[in-house]
Amino acid sequence: MIGIGGIGMSALAQLYLAEGARVSGSDRGESPTTRMLREKGISIAIGHDAAHVPEDASLLVYSDAVPPDNSERVRGRELGLSELSYFEALGKAAEGKRVVAISGTHGKTTTTAMLGKILIDAGFEPTVVVGSIVPEWGSNFRSGTSNIFVVEACEYRNHFLVFHPEVLVITNIEWDHTDYFKDLASLETAFAEARSQAKAVIERVQYAKELVPELLVPGEFNKDNARAAKAAARAIAPEISDASIDASLALFKGVWRRFEYKGRTQNSVAIYDDYAHHPTAIVKTIEAAREKFSGKKIIVFFHPHLYSRTRDLFGDFAKALATADKAFILPVYAAREPFDPSATHEALAEAVNRAGGHAQAIPDFDAVVQEIKKLGADAVVFTMGAGDVYKAGEQALKK
Repeated sequence: MIGIGGIGMSALAQLYLAEGARVSGSDRGESPTTRMLREKGISIAIGHDAAHVPEDASLLVYSDAVPPDNSERVRGRELGLSELSYFEALGKAAEGKRVVAISGTHGKTTTTAMLGKILIDAGFEPTVVVGSIVPEWGSNFRSGTSNIFVVEACEYRNHFLVFHPEVLVITNIEWDHTDYFKDLASLETAFAEARSQAKAVIERVQYAKELVPELLVPGEFNKDNARAAKAAARAIAPEISDASIDASLALFKGVWRRFEYKGRTQNSVAIYDDYAHHPTAIVKTIEAAREKFSGKKIIVFFHPHLYSRTRDLFGDFAKALATADKAFILPVYAAREPFDPSATHEALAEAVNRAGGHAQAIPDFDAVVQEIKKLGADAVVFTMGAGDVYKAGEQALKK
């Protein structure tokens, strides 16, 4: 498995392991997921080298971030191995199962984890693949004994179309993944096709009026996630009582990198981390922070993810970040994309200030640590973004 440390790939690796396969893989660097996989007995090499590919392997799976000319993919073709992308492999793994696919621009990770917990607590023993680590399981994967398969289904590059689910949940639809979907209409077309492949579809119009209990996780958006999970649980297992569902939701503790409390600095500054990388998610997270920390200054260290997304949603990002008391903007996490001078972190900081906010461009994670040192107990810090900005917050806690 090439790119085995990815949040989806690492879950699939555990699924293969649970099915009795011998699994090995590689990734470009260490991460919480690679460490977790090693603890489970999976052999992982850091860096990419053709020698990492076992000659007796029966399947090679690669993440979207791994190009065709990667040395390990080239070696796999030389050996005549079957080769699948992550979502192709996940689709095959789901065949013959009662699939509940959780999709949408926002909230799918938390909704997937909530639904998994509901079904587990009710004794339905689902297999769950989720796009974050769930503290209760210590993993982003949970192996079940039933044929219920709960999976986070991402729309990027139409990946979610590999599933033909019994139940499809759509939390919401907003323009995102702008490097692939050129406008909202093309994204809506993909969701329309996904709807046509599902036996039952649950959208906001179906779950908006669901009653849910008080939650441990903050924010109205998490109540929406809970409503979606409750409706999905009833759809796949109608015999589950509302009381059972509500008891499970009331004890849900959240997932890694979703409004996650990291600790306090020596200056008593509380540090949280959140995966928010879309303007709407940023706004909702800041709203929830203001609700939870009334009277505190909300300080955001934002790590923009992809030049294309930053460019195409530029104005919305500026307005969203302007809702914080102060926003520090890091250089764009380019991932698979080339430099784009029209969407730099300096330009975004200037746009935030023009939108009435208070923003400053900073060069790196060391600067994050230095800025956090200047804050006092009246501030709550959020490291925010889809890259690895959480490491900066962790670094600040060590200083």
